[in-house]
Amino acid sequence: MNSIQVLGVRVDDVTMAEALAQVDDWMQEPRLHHIVTVNPEFIVAAQKDADFARTLAASDLNLPDGANLLRAAQAQGTPLRERVAGTDFVWYLCGVAAVCGWKVFLLGGRDGVGGLAAARLQARYRKLKIVGTFEGSPDPAETSAILERIHESGADLLFVAYGAPAQDIWIERNRHNLPNVRVAIGVGGAFDFIAKRVRRAPSWMQRLGLEWLFRLTIQPWRAKRQWALVVFVVKILRRGRWGAHKRPQVTS
Repeated sequence: MNSIQVLGVRVDDVTMAEALAQVDDWMQEPRLHHIVTVNPEFIVAAQKDADFARTLAASDLNLPDGANLLRAAQAQGTPLRERVAGTDFVWYLCGVAAVCGWKVFLLGGRDGVGGLAAARLQARYRKLKIVGTFEGSPDPAETSAILERIHESGADLLFVAYGAPAQDIWIERNRHNLPNVRVAIGVGGAFDFIAKRVRRAPSWMQRLGLEWLFRLTIQPWRAKRQWALVVFVVKILRRGRWGAHKRPQVTS
């Protein structure tokens, strides 16, 4: 698998089909594999959060989520082939899970959104085995009870919607305490989109990298979080101006 570095964060150059095939392979291995949906906000957060930076470095797969991330990769001379959006990945992966018989647990979400998302996924994929939903929180005081719920469910596939960086740090810290789970993914606001609690941007806005603008119009409270995109763009431009003589490394 080829990978690139964007502002010091590894991003794996995979397509949707390749990511799904990788999950299928990992389901045969007796350990948890951690997938992260990396976007510009993640990369900016990792510059200031050492725990998050270590989590991104230690993950098994960092999906390229975000049109502006693909633009940055192109600008620095290490293009990525395809955007793998987290919400789309959840839908497709649940379709594969329904066919393969994998058991799914949905952790996180607010005000019952996990249950609503589970109902919509179940409605689309009748054979999907959703063995549990639980809101909980990343508070360490709740960890033991959450781990027990997941263990008793027998889940193979775990979606965690606590928002970044909390969801992925939670997975990394507990990956050895989930012996039955084969793949765990931090999915951010995917439950809200799947449950239709929040509308997704039109596809043309997604293609143009304007999904952030759409979300800002319907969720103005996100303005502070969206500032991370501005910071990301500035950092990429500065890197291009000052580091043009250094071609970014590509790893495999």
